[in-house]
Amino acid sequence: MVDSNSYILGINCVYHESSACLLKDGQIIAAVEEERFTRVKHAKLASVDNPDVLPVNAISFCLKEADITWNDINFIGYSFEPKKWATQLDKSATIPGERKEGWGTIEGEEIFERKLKDIPYKLCQLDQEDITDKFLWLPHHLCHAGSAYFVSPYSEAAVLVVDGIGEVESTTLYRGKDNILSEIEAIACYPDSLGTLWETISVLMGFSKYDATKVMGLAAYGKEDQEYLEMFKTFVKVQGPIFTIDPEVLQDNDFTDDCSELENLFGLQKRKLNEKLEQKHADIALALQNLTDTILLNIANYLYDRVQSPNLCLAGGVALNCVSNQILQEKSPFKNLYIQPAAHDAGTAIGAAYCIWNQTLRKPRSYIMKTPYLGPDYSSEEIQTVLDRNQLQYSQVDNIEEMTATLISEGNVIGWFQGKMEIGPRALGNRSLVADPRNPNMREIMNQKVKHREDFRPFAPSVLEEYAQDWFKLPGDSLALGFMLFACDALEDKQSLIPAILHVDGTSRVQVVNQQLNPKYHRLIQAFYQITGVPLVLNTSFNDTEPIVCSPEDAVKTFLKTKIDYLAIGDFLVRK
Repeated sequence: MVDSNSYILGINCVYHESSACLLKDGQIIAAVEEERFTRVKHAKLASVDNPDVLPVNAISFCLKEADITWNDINFIGYSFEPKKWATQLDKSATIPGERKEGWGTIEGEEIFERKLKDIPYKLCQLDQEDITDKFLWLPHHLCHAGSAYFVSPYSEAAVLVVDGIGEVESTTLYRGKDNILSEIEAIACYPDSLGTLWETISVLMGFSKYDATKVMGLAAYGKEDQEYLEMFKTFVKVQGPIFTIDPEVLQDNDFTDDCSELENLFGLQKRKLNEKLEQKHADIALALQNLTDTILLNIANYLYDRVQSPNLCLAGGVALNCVSNQILQEKSPFKNLYIQPAAHDAGTAIGAAYCIWNQTLRKPRSYIMKTPYLGPDYSSEEIQTVLDRNQLQYSQVDNIEEMTATLISEGNVIGWFQGKMEIGPRALGNRSLVADPRNPNMREIMNQKVKHREDFRPFAPSVLEEYAQDWFKLPGDSLALGFMLFACDALEDKQSLIPAILHVDGTSRVQVVNQQLNPKYHRLIQAFYQITGVPLVLNTSFNDTEPIVCSPEDAVKTFLKTKIDYLAIGDFLVRK
């Protein structure tokens, strides 16, 4: 029986982006990604032999945040359904290749199934507590859908999930009404997968399969996409909302990183690490972006006809594509879009918890996810201990926002570490590097001296909500604007004032900063505005080729090994 003080734990670790989320009476107490603690990007690689590698640090944090034990938890939801997946087991035997085990082989899939069955047992081992009667398997795409709809501001909505693969699906449509999600149709199953297509092109471009964001950024440099678009159409067939992808062309790149068919098709070799990017790479990226926009718009039009709602919720890794999101907002029949900040697999921990609370238990919805700040925070005493242990020069000040704003206006790069850590792949003002958007050289400085990444990579602006429409063409008033999930055009008369945060196509991945939701970050930008007349700062994630920093120790390590000028951590200003 579920009464007041009911706790539900959601877990994701089936593939990657391992995470945990804890609800108390339908409210999020904590939600966090495992990579932030282990310092391993994505927590782990997606492998047949590791779906039982639990996000133990994320789970431990959630329990500690609520000050409870395993005995207090009423239900545990895991964002994968083995029985649903097992229906496709025999089909995996048809995947070509000579590998003896791994994805796409009978042996590999049997290992995967065995490891899945170990998960409840491994949970019992964490605290010597029998949780088997509390444990629920939940369909992966349903958890994606729940992570968007159940925390949205809408009482009814269409829901679109697009990713690499769930159990078998890659694109699924839902209808949300009050506290129930109903599946309408799974219109694509692996290997017909937009997520996998983006992973494959990422590898062809010389990046990792986790670098779709790089391909999206590179697409803005594309000039002539038509020739490559026609090449894509030879193996990606689109008819209305339905799309199919020839698996022989992709060659199961998700398993082998073999791009030979695509190399032959596009007339280029897979780019080697650090090899120069050429114009044709940008043109291919642009063709892929335009193809994706077309497919998603077709699906959205079809979904609107089925649901007839003005509201659309998006989830799955493809929902992190801010260019496509902007297209859907501008050109689809839907008036309102909602995307939560962890739209990728990490968000399925949130979805698993809410699918139990709202759908299984039939509890009314009472939570809207307006904030991403759901992770760890640290006291002044904890911060000072780390600073002293590292023998750093620092001062504790009452006006950290004003002092930081002044330093930014003077050309410094600041590590800004405040309050609770955000969930999702994008830093949103609590674990950020901030700098002056007016400096035309700042993007080069940040990419080369701080982030150590490709020169073409753009940076985003965090802009005061009160002035955002005076600087950017915003797509309505979606809460997702606070999560950096739309690519917005900067107004022409403002573009010359903020060159550091403009992409080559004149767009920016805008984060609108609300005073109530993040008062300290808002005060920082307000202070910068008073000094410069520009109500925004350059914002990028506080990291260097690793996960976003989580703890004061992480922040200090990154501060010391990069050319960050100052660290504003809590109310301490640290100098080099």
